[in-house]
Amino acid sequence: MKIPVDPGYVVHPPVGKWIIGIGEQLFGFTPFGWRFMVAVLGTLSVLMLCRIGRRLFRSTFLGCLAGALLAVDGLHFVMSRTALLDLVLMFFVLAAFGCLLIDRDWARRRLAAALPVDAEGVLRPDAGVAENLRLGWRPWRLAAGLSLGLAFATKWNGLYILVAFGLMTVLWDVGARRTAGAVRPYAAVLKRDVVPAFFSTVPVAILTYIASWTGWIIHNSPSRHGYYRDWAATDGKGGSWTWLPDWLRSLWHYENQVYEFHVNLTSGHTYQSNPWSWIVLGRPVSYFYEEQNGCAASETGKCAREVLAIGTPLLWWASCFALLYVLWRWLFRRDWRAGAIACGVAAGWVPWFLYQERTIFLFYAVVFVPFLCLAVAMMIGAMLGPAAGTGTKHEMGLTTSDPSGERRRTLGAVAAGVLVLLIVWNFIYFWPLYTGTSIPENSWRDRMWLDTWI
Repeated sequence: MKIPVDPGYVVHPPVGKWIIGIGEQLFGFTPFGWRFMVAVLGTLSVLMLCRIGRRLFRSTFLGCLAGALLAVDGLHFVMSRTALLDLVLMFFVLAAFGCLLIDRDWARRRLAAALPVDAEGVLRPDAGVAENLRLGWRPWRLAAGLSLGLAFATKWNGLYILVAFGLMTVLWDVGARRTAGAVRPYAAVLKRDVVPAFFSTVPVAILTYIASWTGWIIHNSPSRHGYYRDWAATDGKGGSWTWLPDWLRSLWHYENQVYEFHVNLTSGHTYQSNPWSWIVLGRPVSYFYEEQNGCAASETGKCAREVLAIGTPLLWWASCFALLYVLWRWLFRRDWRAGAIACGVAAGWVPWFLYQERTIFLFYAVVFVPFLCLAVAMMIGAMLGPAAGTGTKHEMGLTTSDPSGERRRTLGAVAAGVLVLLIVWNFIYFWPLYTGTSIPENSWRDRMWLDTWI
């Protein structure tokens, strides 16, 4: 692939484009080539979510269910077949979340191993251990910092996710030390965990981001140089911060120009949408549309082909209820799993409310789709309920000998099964709109469930 001599102005960091470029190097500058690596990451994200869900819920069934829901989400499917950066960002965010989950389990095992054991072999909380134990080297937290740096180096909204996940993991450490017996868990975490947590994530992420610009930094010759690469030596000569290296000052200027571009991107677009509408799929994005005349399969003689970036409607609408359930579990039952899911959704969604005047699109929401799938899986787990004889009266409103527990389990299984089957059917029903398959115009209109989808 021939590299152009003149530099181009791009408004996103390099990592996502590097990844897309790998496919182009392997298969040429073709639709297959530039879509290949995104499809690989989309496929791997399904497998990764199965493992994450299994670790989060301690249930192979619910973990695989979360992965299956992601596999039949239309937005994830379309974005996995499109050479855009948002799916790449989602992959690294999900990888970081998985690394932090593993780190959480590792830290708790380390604390448990240091606690004293009573005569019956039961761990006994100990304030001295819980407040003073140094957890030492935490490689999975470093891996999370690297993943978040790659996310940030793909699109800038990865920076918001870095902040959110950093706060989440600190709260996990507080919970771990409280469980281990700490009388002042926040003070213990502040003393023992905050500084290591910061240096294993934030500086790692920032260094990863800077390293992603290596090609731009090292190429500074008249025949091959990056856009704004020589700004410090020309337009920025004699300005402030001249003691810094020219490449760093030029990079800062580039980043400042990119920021100005993003915050001032307010020109209207047919498919732009308000983030409030994303969760109900208010305004999807049409990537391709073609009307075909002389179509024998249609009574009107017209067929339509479209690639529509829209989530599987029943999955997303079910996730509205699932998010309410997750928030209830987190706020009133103190369920850390629900809090983690809520954090993942909020980190990918809430920052866009700060830029409602900016031109934004529904497909940005693909970043938090895996967490919607986890929320729905958690809600389905609650619908199923515990097996008869495994719950308590406090948990289920039943005694362990009450046969109605089995009936409740059966009804829950039927309801959960119907919901999952409807979601799968919904994905199949919208398949032509995800793949650009030619269908009769009437069939296409039947799938326009909301006027805003047209």
